Amino acid sequence: MSRGHHRDSGAAGPSQRALRAGELVRHAVAEVFSRGDVHDPVLETHLITVPEVRMSPDLRLATIYVMPLGGQDEKAVLEALERNKRFLRGEIAHRVSLKYAPDIRFRIDERFAEAARIDGLLRSPAVKRDLDDKNNENVDE
Repeated sequence: MSRGHHRDSGAAGPSQRALRAGELVRHAVAEVFSRGDVHDPVLETHLITVPEVRMSPDLRLATIYVMPLGGQDEKAVLEALERNKRFLRGEIAHRVSLKYAPDIRFRIDERFAEAARIDGLLRSPAVKRDLDDKNNENVDE
């Protein structure tokens, strides 16, 4: 007899545990960046935002999404983060109490660029024309 501890195989998205752990890791990494604890010339000259951390279901891998302020020098910032990955993993281990210190990987957060692209598409003349045509059809009925 099941005691309700299994997840529905059709359920999408991370578990509450993974979401909580990801948020704790996000706060820890953001604090390290804001305090300037990473001594790297590239990271010292950039303000870095950490909008999201996604944890694997077993909490052993943390994908940290970052965005340098203004979206400038993304490649250089990613390279600097990779150089300092070991230090950052140690800081996460000290600040977040998990059974294992998660392996970390960094990715540039593409959400803002994607949102701007969609906004541009919605404001395009072709979409406005299509919307106006649809509104005119509804008025004629």
